[in-house]
Amino acid sequence: MSGSVSQPVPQAVLRAGQRAPDFELPSAPDHRVGTSEFRGRPAVLAFYPADWSPVCGDQMTLYQAVMPEFERYNAGVMGISVDNVWSHRAFAEDRGITFPLLADFEPKGEVARQYGVYDEHSGVCQRALFVLDGEGVVVWSQVAPPGVNPGADGILNALEGLDSGRRPVL
Repeated sequence: MSGSVSQPVPQAVLRAGQRAPDFELPSAPDHRVGTSEFRGRPAVLAFYPADWSPVCGDQMTLYQAVMPEFERYNAGVMGISVDNVWSHRAFAEDRGITFPLLADFEPKGEVARQYGVYDEHSGVCQRALFVLDGEGVVVWSQVAPPGVNPGADGILNALEGLDSGRRPVL
């Protein structure tokens, strides 16, 4: 059809049992972090809409506070949004966040799209969590409603399930 513009087809959110796409994103102007750094151990991917929003700030601060629990399961944590590295740096310093905050900035939302959690309408990542096993397979995922902090219980249950050799209940 002449003159028509094709619209991107939304991808489904990755679910348990699916291999997570590998990626590498900037965590600072001169440093990149990716899923390959966490091979052999669990990884927690926390996609969130924006650094300075109140819910996102509370969510990332909570994950920093719960970091000893994540470390107990030898899990690496990465926060991911479409904000740039400078925003991430200021936000992390302001909130005392030591785990990497990754900039899915350009091309905007490319990694979030691969995981099925980019919101085309608002131009940000949905608030989504993924726990990957040491082989990079999703063992648990959740997309929270806008404005709702999903907390850490689901993540910790998934990590406990991996640690005990059982898969988490979906």
